[in-house]
Amino acid sequence: MFPVARAALNLAARGIQHTAVRQAHRKHEPNFHDKYGNLVLLGGAAVFVSVWGYVLTQLGMEWGLSPVGRITPREWRE
Repeated sequence: MFPVARAALNLAARGIQHTAVRQAHRKHEPNFHDKYGNLVLLGGAAVFVSVWGYVLTQLGMEWGLSPVGRITPREWRE
């Protein structure tokens, strides 16, 4: 059993070595994320900040103030 296990480990190590050598000689071509990843991230952050900035400034909410005493009920119309 020991020689079989040692042969299996040797084959696995040889396969990893071949893969590493093959990838070391291959030129790395930039993909979409390499080219535009930071630009997309910054664009998304800008849209997020601008949309929430608009919502929070145009909503007309008064933050942290209690409406007790300022809201009066309207007269009932029939």
